[in-house]
Amino acid sequence: MQTVRQVIIGDGPVTIEQLVAVARGRAEVKLSPQGAEKIARCRRLVERFVAEGRIVYGVTTGLGELCKVRLSAEEASLLSRRVLMSHACGVGEPLPEDFVRAIMFAAVTNFSQGHSGVRLEVVQTLIRMLNEGIVPWVPSQGSVGYLTHMAHISLVLIGMGQAYYQGALMSGAEAMARAGISLLELKEKEGLSLVNGTVCMTGIGALVVHDAKQLAKWADIAGAMSVEALKGTRYAFDERVHNLRPFPGQRRVAANLLALLRDSEIAETYKDYRLQDALSLRSIPQIHGACRDKISHAEEMVTIELNAATDNPLLFEDGSGGIAISACNAHGEPVALTMDMLAMAISELANVSERRLDRLVNPHVSELPPFLVEKSGLNSGFMIPQYVAASLVAENKVLCHPISVDSIPTSAFQEDHVSMGTPAALKALQVLKNAQKVIAIELLAAAQALEFHKPLGFGRGTGKIYELLRTHIPYWQEDRLFYPDLHLAIRFVESGEWIREVEAQVGTL
Repeated sequence: MQTVRQVIIGDGPVTIEQLVAVARGRAEVKLSPQGAEKIARCRRLVERFVAEGRIVYGVTTGLGELCKVRLSAEEASLLSRRVLMSHACGVGEPLPEDFVRAIMFAAVTNFSQGHSGVRLEVVQTLIRMLNEGIVPWVPSQGSVGYLTHMAHISLVLIGMGQAYYQGALMSGAEAMARAGISLLELKEKEGLSLVNGTVCMTGIGALVVHDAKQLAKWADIAGAMSVEALKGTRYAFDERVHNLRPFPGQRRVAANLLALLRDSEIAETYKDYRLQDALSLRSIPQIHGACRDKISHAEEMVTIELNAATDNPLLFEDGSGGIAISACNAHGEPVALTMDMLAMAISELANVSERRLDRLVNPHVSELPPFLVEKSGLNSGFMIPQYVAASLVAENKVLCHPISVDSIPTSAFQEDHVSMGTPAALKALQVLKNAQKVIAIELLAAAQALEFHKPLGFGRGTGKIYELLRTHIPYWQEDRLFYPDLHLAIRFVESGEWIREVEAQVGTL
């Protein structure tokens, strides 16, 4: 995979992959001349509205229920600063660095649409913060869909709040000074624009979508290893079956399983061993495939949002001095519903993984040594890791209760229906982290189970993963301290490096 070193904003749509390159790969962000011109042209509309004394929400008025209060030009500028201060009231553990950077990138793409009315200096400052590695300290909780996270980020632009710079947490002012970035004096509407829109849920959601796509590949790999270790039949993955129900995900997963098991002496030996396998084995294409289709839908929805203008009000040139339209692209319902659905899809990948894991360790159905270890009784083997997976799956089932259906009115009924899109994205993130751990446990257990089939050879893809795992994690001959190996396997699942090595053997999964 080619490393993305630079992302240019303003010339056309951006992708989730580009967001990931900036958030995690520290790719440089540049604003194109066309993007800069769109931002500057829209800002001139704000200046005209202020000069003409027009009544424009958030420009010459207060916010929310206070939209009935008229403000002078001086008060409007002061409002921008005070908006950040009053809205920066998040709670909970701070967001990880990559998620903060993803939100900042989403904010830049939002402003680059040229309908928000912020000055070019604001966007350029956000870009410089990304490029110089300033990461604002942002509490994770407290957003109903917008406002809170971006308020904490934006405080740093004006020398307030806190930020990480070169590995240390310091005041926002110190971080900006060390990086050589000038502080801003905000003007009309800029405070509102900085906290408005759906950029928080979009940035977080984009990273979750990216990681969910990767997890779907890991699920296929782990599933193929379990099928092989449990003497499963390949007939359930026959292309003819899946062409009769041609969901894209289902067909893709069936093809993946056959590719991963290609050249397996175990699969060939036992291809006629059973007439029919348990559902957790033979329905992998149907279950994993449905999850993949939902992940693909989430990718489509988040990509649209990433390239949208979600401010309020939105400004337009209309040939007669411009117009500000107060509507609600800032409402996050499309992303909120998508994140709830994505959480369920990810949860199902873990749910069926735990069922396969149980079959691997259960001597009543596995035809393998109890709990995958010789001299069981003296050794517990993989008994307790299945408990861990069961706990994580149970937690995910609770987290999959949709939050998008539970609106609570805010701002004295002015905002009487909110999306809860940001907590939905954070909830999907937690489900993802739990699912990564479950899949990691299945990978370890399936690799251990394959040991008992030697000297029969493994599949082209399953054998590659077995080989990679064994370079770091040895076979369990007897009980040993388990958690270091498990934590190492989780890190492998969180990374996509090994997937690329498997794909080099079997093709794109």
